[in-house]
Amino acid sequence: MTGGSIRSHPDYDIPIDAPLEGMGHDYIRNDPDGKRMRLGAHAVANGYNGVTASLNDELTSNRDKSGGLIYLNYTGVVGITEGLGKILAGAPDAKTTEFGDSFIEMHFETGNAQLKKLEERMFVGAGRFVTDEGKPVTVEYRVSQVAWKS
Repeated sequence: MTGGSIRSHPDYDIPIDAPLEGMGHDYIRNDPDGKRMRLGAHAVANGYNGVTASLNDELTSNRDKSGGLIYLNYTGVVGITEGLGKILAGAPDAKTTEFGDSFIEMHFETGNAQLKKLEERMFVGAGRFVTDEGKPVTVEYRVSQVAWKS
């Protein structure tokens, strides 16, 4: 992971618009049959609620007003489809994949009281690989909280 952000839906009860800080770490390995990849990823986001920054000095100067740092980690499974195979091979005709072949479970940790509820909840997500000519491939996840009502 070389960049990105986490943003909550406008209606979610914990507002987050937090860029990832520094470099994240991910570990990707293929299943022996070559049909799936297994994911493990770790990153830190600067959780200053509702504030967006693009420069490192802004991130540093805003950290105290932010609401704190958020450690996030996820594990997941990605189905290796023909479309993803083209992306991974760098094929010129590679296209953005649809949601539905990449799934994760995500966990959050933070020392900030306003964000602490994130640790008490379960999150799952679906991802896709995004191609944009002249730019590196990115991965986008739509993450949802698991909820149960009787």
